[in-house]
Amino acid sequence: MIQNVKRFLVVFLVFIFLTGCNSYTEVTNEKTNLEDGQAIETENNHEKDNDLKNHDKVENEQSKEQNKEKEEKDLKSTIDLSVKPNEAGKIMILMYHNIGSKESDWVRTPENFRKDLKTLYEKGYRAISLKDFVNNNIDVEAGCTPVVITFDDGNRNNFNIISKDGEKTIDPNCAVGIMEQFNKQYPDFSATATFFLNGTNPFRQSKLLEYKLNYLIDNGFHIGNHTYGHENLTKLGPTEIQEAIGKNAIYLENIVKDYKINTLALPYGSRPRKEYYKYLEKGQYKGKRYENIAILNVGSNPAYSPIDKRFNPASLPRVRASEMNVQGLGLYDWLEYFDNNPEERFISDGNANIITVPKKFEDRIDNEKVDEKELYIY
Repeated sequence: MIQNVKRFLVVFLVFIFLTGCNSYTEVTNEKTNLEDGQAIETENNHEKDNDLKNHDKVENEQSKEQNKEKEEKDLKSTIDLSVKPNEAGKIMILMYHNIGSKESDWVRTPENFRKDLKTLYEKGYRAISLKDFVNNNIDVEAGCTPVVITFDDGNRNNFNIISKDGEKTIDPNCAVGIMEQFNKQYPDFSATATFFLNGTNPFRQSKLLEYKLNYLIDNGFHIGNHTYGHENLTKLGPTEIQEAIGKNAIYLENIVKDYKINTLALPYGSRPRKEYYKYLEKGQYKGKRYENIAILNVGSNPAYSPIDKRFNPASLPRVRASEMNVQGLGLYDWLEYFDNNPEERFISDGNANIITVPKKFEDRIDNEKVDEKELYIY
């Protein structure tokens, strides 16, 4: 009897144990299945989130592109094509030397210089700086043509200070005085020019040199390099070329602080041997480096647009602003040429951020020079 009870208890305990194990296994399996399901659901949710993010990203990029295209279209719609803009056309860089009482090859009288400015203005030309030209930062009103004004040698008649009623004042008959007065009459014709200086006494009033140079920089004018001793570079080697240019740059930059002398007008238009050209662009003297963004010749024709494939800032031609012995290549000859060939003249679209060019001149364009500006071909 007792043995039967024992057997029963053993069987009962085994049954309970097996039942408990099965329950635990079922619970564990259910838990595992639940966790697996949650993991799959979480993974699916992540995939959905990523899909949504990617979709949103694509939509944002498409939206940005559409907005950009719309802005470009809106900008281009502001261009007045009736003025026949052509920003692949040519631009004159005018070369002056003296303003004096008697007209000669290298001298313009004050009256004739005023006549030059008035003629340019009436024919739709507007003055810009040489640096703006080279950097393709051309901002003149629609239908107008930029023109660059330069003076060589730093003669006193370029910038003369006189005493009036005991006070310093600018001579109204010097180049600076004439340009500033013209700008007062015609505010849309900027009073700007680059003065290429050489030697230790530019403008020939040594006690006023620092005042003059800083006045120019502070009032929209620019200063360039004309070598230290007005050297004929044809005869010089690398060391002498770097001294002629570098010494003058150091001298001028010591007077006008925080201003970079980085344009060069070649004395006599002379160039050294071809293998030495690189020293015109950059070099060093006494440990100080110089680098020129523009190198100007003496003559004798307009320059290409800065977006033209043929544009070369290391060899920019100039037009003689004279009416004597110009061999058909003076200022008034080129004005007549552009009157007769307006399609060759740079005509602004009025928007500095858009380059507008007729379809027939599209092949002239260097797209790298267009840079971040918008190109509009019509």
